[in-house]
This record gives sequence, structure tokens and C-alpha cells, in this order.
Amino acid sequence: MHSAALPRPAALLSPLVIACLAATWLIWGSTYLAIKLALVGLPPFWQMGSRFLVAGGLLMAWMRWRGAPWPTVREWRNAAIVGTLMLGGGMGGTAVAEQSVASGLVVAYIAVSPLMTAALNLLFGVRPRPAEWAGITLGLAGVLLLVQGAGFAASPAGLAAQTIACAGWVLGSVLSQRTLPLAAGATGFASEMLCGGAVLMALSLATGEQVHLAQVPASAWAAWVYLVVAGSLLAFNAYMVLLARAPAGLATSYAFVNPVIAMLLGVGLAGEQVSAGEWAAAGVILSGVGLLLWARR
Repeated sequence: MHSAALPRPAALLSPLVIACLAATWLIWGSTYLAIKLALVGLPPFWQMGSRFLVAGGLLMAWMRWRGAPWPTVREWRNAAIVGTLMLGGGMGGTAVAEQSVASGLVVAYIAVSPLMTAALNLLFGVRPRPAEWAGITLGLAGVLLLVQGAGFAASPAGLAAQTIACAGWVLGSVLSQRTLPLAAGATGFASEMLCGGAVLMALSLATGEQVHLAQVPASAWAAWVYLVVAGSLLAFNAYMVLLARAPAGLATSYAFVNPVIAMLLGVGLAGEQVSAGEWAAAGVILSGVGLLLWARR
């Protein structure tokens, strides 16, 4: 082993890494409240579709200006499939769920995604270790507790939408890693956003969503701009930096930090109601995710 090839602790906690961690924790944790705020005037599919079309277009233009090659036909095909699953199903379903379920509870449910990913990878011959199985079991037990709370129990449609959202996000993530690679770097993500945004706008048209732009309040537009700039561009690029400069466990730590941020913001700023039992269920889910990540060190 060549010790010179190992990153030094000081480099792992450089100001840039700390700033990128703050971005993925705080920005991504706050986007779920922004989605709810934007729903006041901007229906779910239109809101998400326009967000990703604008962000994807800006990111693709930037990458092309820097000399990045245009995605191949095959990469565009992969982006269409992955974008449909992760953004059309994943983010579209999340926005639909937030119409009737508190944003904090929605993101607590989303925290189970790493556990679902581990289970889905069984189909590709990836067998979890005993500690990983324990994390998966603990996390799913937390989800069972969460969905029995008042928030999800009062909205079966919201629960169904969020279940579809998580399944789409996880399936798209696994396929993009295993069989449907995107174009290299940010170009691949931009193509995914463009394809997913087009699917979401088609869903908006098919479901008859009505958008009266002149009647949309300024707060909804501000939330939409925040989702485009901070949620889709800044936080994503911060995540890409973390993947390049920090251990995978640190880079993916947003998975169990975001729910806490989202629940605190939902309760503190939006007046959402979260019971003690739902807080406890979220804690059980996060414990399962933490155990899974620890087992994969």
C-alpha cells in the first residue's frame, strides 16, 4: 500500500469540503419546504418539470461552453429512462405527496431510499452483510411506524405517491450505476434533468394542470428560483466535489441529515404538525441508514 496515495485528514476537512457538506445538508434539506411553498400557485408536475428544464438547460449550456462533448444517442436514451424514473417518478411523486403530507414526513420517508437500494441490488448479486441486513430491517421497521402516524394515515394518496417516488428514485439510481450509464460528469446530470423535465411537463399536460402565471404569488416564484439555482445547480455541484474529494460515507451523509433539517424547517417555519411518535419513527429510520452506511465503511 502506498501511503502517499491516501488523502490526509486535513484535506478531507478543508474549507471547500466543509462548504460542500453544508450545501448538501442545508440546501437539499430545505428544498422540501421550498417545494411546498412553490405548490401555492405552481402545481406539482409543472413546478418540477419547469424547474428541471431550466436547470438542465443552464447546466448543459455551461458544460458545452467549457468544451464538454454532446451526449451520444445511447446516453440520451439512458438519460430518458433514468430521468423518467428518478425525476418524473421520484421528484414528481414527492411534489404530489407534499400536497397532502407534511414536508418533514415526506423526507423522513425518503431516508429509507439507501435501504431500498441495498435490497434492489440483490437482483444484481450484491449480498448485504449481516450488519447491512440489520440496518435494512431497522429502517423498514421505522417506515412501518412512520406510515401509521397521523400524517400519512390521513392521506393514503400521499403515501402512495411517496412510495412510487422512492421506488422510482431507487430504481433509476441503480440502473444508472449498473446498466444505463449517463454521459460523463455534469453533462450526464444535465441530460437527465432535461429528459426528466420533459416527462414531467408531459404529465402536467396529461393531468390537466392549470397554471395562471399572473396569479402565482411572489413567495412561490422565490421558492421555484431557489429550487432551480440552489437545489438543482449549487447543491448538485457541491455533491460532485464531495464525491471527488471526500470518502463516500461522508459524501452521502446527507441521506440521514436531510430528514432532520427538513422536519425542523417544516415545524419551525411552516407550522407543520409532527407528533412525538413520528419523530421517534424518523429516528428509527435514520438509525437504520446510519447502521447501513457504517457497515459499508
